[in-house]
Amino acid sequence: MLNATNSDAIAVDAVIFGGGVSGLWTLDVLHRAGYRCVLLESAALGAGQTVGSQGIIHGGLKYTLAGALTRSAEAIRDMPGVWRDALAGKPGQPDASATTMRSEFCHLWRTGSLGSRLGMVGARVGLRVKPQRLPRERWPAVLRGVGGVFQLDEQVVSPPSFVESLAALHPDALVRYDAESLRVNRDESGTVDALSCASGSTRLRFRPAAVVLTAGLGNATLRELAGIQEPRMQRRGVHMILLREADPGNGAVADLNGHCVDGNKTRVTVTSDVDTHGRRVWQVGGQVSEDGTDMPSEDLLRHALREVKASLGDAPQLGTDAVQWATYRLDKAEVTTAGGLRPDDAFVEQHGNVVTCWPTKLALAPRLAERVLALMPKPGAESDGVPPPDLVSCERPVVASPPWETCDRWTPGNLIACDDARSAIPTCS
Repeated sequence: MLNATNSDAIAVDAVIFGGGVSGLWTLDVLHRAGYRCVLLESAALGAGQTVGSQGIIHGGLKYTLAGALTRSAEAIRDMPGVWRDALAGKPGQPDASATTMRSEFCHLWRTGSLGSRLGMVGARVGLRVKPQRLPRERWPAVLRGVGGVFQLDEQVVSPPSFVESLAALHPDALVRYDAESLRVNRDESGTVDALSCASGSTRLRFRPAAVVLTAGLGNATLRELAGIQEPRMQRRGVHMILLREADPGNGAVADLNGHCVDGNKTRVTVTSDVDTHGRRVWQVGGQVSEDGTDMPSEDLLRHALREVKASLGDAPQLGTDAVQWATYRLDKAEVTTAGGLRPDDAFVEQHGNVVTCWPTKLALAPRLAERVLALMPKPGAESDGVPPPDLVSCERPVVASPPWETCDRWTPGNLIACDDARSAIPTCS
């Protein structure tokens, strides 16, 4: 039992766990609807899935490459318009206008293979955002060797910047807490009627009308504390690739955001940014990152160099010491499905006064937040949308750093290219 009473606990309409895109978007939606909320984050805002993502606001293209409008595509196809309104600061959505944009659109390109051509035919089925063919003079220089280039009006955001812009909307509602200190009390009906945690030297106690779990992998422990067994969580991992200029501005890594389509797959997905030293960086995902799920980093780097070069119609500079490569793993938390496949849509389910949420894509955060709002009881009599004053002395979470800023193992491209022809990196000199 918690040492919490009606007199010393803070009454709130919702305690939200998890400071990724889903938690922060939900916080703003509930705040604007008049709910008094607090968001608890045990690490850094956006840590894990949000900041590790590529920042593309998908409209469903990758789910229509087989030529059919899938359930996944239907779920996500309206999201680019919602995000565009938020990023423009329009009323009715979180004001994310302070977000740094990587690009206002993606490039979509195909190789010369038959499978790639057929994939591009399927990419037009039933979508709100459809690819538009570009004349050759508008192709980016890095794509001059490919079989065809299209423009797809899917915006690309900097995830850390987006998290920072949403966090700035309600800074007083954000609390960094010690996960080990969390205590949850349930009444006889299973309702969470009180919870407490430490934030720095401050001990907090809450009486929540609702508890909203948007903590990704952290939901597993939180659900256990709340006495929820089913449905269970699955982890679906990807092994992402990074590459960067060895020296700032050496031109070996171009500014590029988009997808290479091959058959019914996105062979590679590339997004670009600039690190704190001024070096152009690529994040590479798509099929190549799924291929690498069970590969050690060294094997994936060899595979990725071949795939990226083939997708670009060669790119010899990527296999030189002008470019450095690395990998990082990203575990995606989702509701369990048959065969461990990716769920078709964001998952929101209520057990008593606890709402469990798992998004499947960054772009689905608005859809998830509206579903949470639909499950909320009316705001309490004490609620006016303003965070409780008791939180003034709490610790505040910072925004997580992007993966290329924390990676400490980079391999020069010439060693990887040499390894293509020989057997092991140590033999290259």
